[in-house]
Amino acid sequence: MNRIDKTFKKLKTQNKKAFIPYIMAGDPSLEKTKEFVLLFEECGADIVELGVPFSDPLADGPTIQRAAERALKNGVTLKKVIALVRDLKTKTNIPLVLMTYYNPVFKYGEELFIRDAKDAGVDGVIVPDLPPDEAGGLVRLSKKSDIATIFLLAPTSTEDRIKKVASASRGFIYCVSMTGITGAQLLLDGSIERSINNIRKITDKPIAIGFGVSTPDEAAAVSVISDGVIVGSAILRKAQENSEEGLKDFLLKLREAAR
Repeated sequence: MNRIDKTFKKLKTQNKKAFIPYIMAGDPSLEKTKEFVLLFEECGADIVELGVPFSDPLADGPTIQRAAERALKNGVTLKKVIALVRDLKTKTNIPLVLMTYYNPVFKYGEELFIRDAKDAGVDGVIVPDLPPDEAGGLVRLSKKSDIATIFLLAPTSTEDRIKKVASASRGFIYCVSMTGITGAQLLLDGSIERSINNIRKITDKPIAIGFGVSTPDEAAAVSVISDGVIVGSAILRKAQENSEEGLKDFLLKLREAAR
């Protein structure tokens, strides 16, 4: 059983929700990224999402885009992020998910990418610009290597799309809270709850909510209706303030809220 599956199974028995922080690998450095991941674990994170910098993102808001630009200027590549995971796995066993785009995977080669990711200890992959309809090869290779393929659903997703994503997803389903980009303002207007209800009619796989969750109060609100909370842009902004105590306090408050 994949470590992500084990994590959600354990949390369910404890009646808890997953706290999933995101960080851009290589911003401001790969060494600092390792420190962030270990800090996330110390503050109660259940899974960590590692962003792979890419020059032309379509789902990322300005905060994550700027972080990716800085990481790219540092020479960070998909291969280097996989090496980072390999190093991290000697220090922690927390499940690590790569959030990348398909172009770097295509250039790397799907088979080689999954092989190297598996050898390094990657637990899951998110490729937001690769729809399940076109992901047959990656899904097949990932399943064989016990790497979770995590696909996205939005409030506008149709029943047919929900079925396809539910079928192709392993680990958890990433539910986008809005029809927008990361870091946008979260709207607690009932649309997320309706989206979650529609998904639960079709599958019992864990659902984590991301995009726009910026405060402990928002994390608490979405954790009531989901199995996990993903926080990215708000954590990046805190990390950029260069105050470890401030970041740690923020992470602990998010962890406490995501119950």
